Amino acid sequence: MDSLLEIEEAIDRLRQDQIMALVDRIEQRVADEWDRRFEQDVNSGRLNEVAQRALAEHRAGQSTPFPAHEE
Repeated sequence: MDSLLEIEEAIDRLRQDQIMALVDRIEQRVADEWDRRFEQDVNSGRLNEVAQRALAEHRAGQSTPFPAHEE
């Protein structure tokens, strides 16, 4: 299968349970890739500025708990 169209056609031939299993696999791959990229960004220092800004805002009392407490 060399094209997205071929993959889509193959998916169309799957049973519903097979489609759901495929969805689970794809979701896991996406999550793994997200984690990998996030770790790279952390290790490279790419997020340092954002983290420092967030800490400064928190120390200045400009943050709220997450999830915000409902009153």
